[in-house]
Amino acid sequence: MFDMDGTLTIAVHDFLYIRRMLEIPTHADILGHLASLPSAEAVQKHAWLLEHERQLALNSQPAAGAIELVKHLHERQRNLAILTRNAQELALITLNAIGLADYFAPQSILGREQAIPKPDPDGLLRIAAHWQVKPQELVMVGDFQMDLKTAQAAGSYAVQVNTAENLWPELTDFHAIDCQQLLQAVID
Repeated sequence: MFDMDGTLTIAVHDFLYIRRMLEIPTHADILGHLASLPSAEAVQKHAWLLEHERQLALNSQPAAGAIELVKHLHERQRNLAILTRNAQELALITLNAIGLADYFAPQSILGREQAIPKPDPDGLLRIAAHWQVKPQELVMVGDFQMDLKTAQAAGSYAVQVNTAENLWPELTDFHAIDCQQLLQAVID
């Protein structure tokens, strides 16, 4: 199970800019804040966010080693999934942009509309049920605390990537500087 932005792609979201444009307090969760707004305002702000993120998705670049890691796992017939706080349609655009769309079944790409957003474990639990495995058999690979909290809440294995150091050791089962290092660990 992979996070998308900052994990399989180079992180480009400017969350301070997004908060400023949507008038969201600095430390508030963006999706949580939007969910708390009156319906008309929430719809308008979600539309802005979707269009902003669409432009980012179209210009996505793969993270170091991400393509090789996904291809290696696919060749080994591992089940692969995406769990993102982004919209599913944008995850599909991103996967196309970085050349990995053929490695993920559409029903294994969960965005904020298909599952309760991370750090809730809902997405991991849905994938476990879909694959008919226990959540403890899943590996969540991500670059941010929410990814790791999601894994912990589901009882899954948590891998932190694309950070120079292990930023959340209490949440991390394995840390790799990038996807290339994770690939090497998988091969060894």
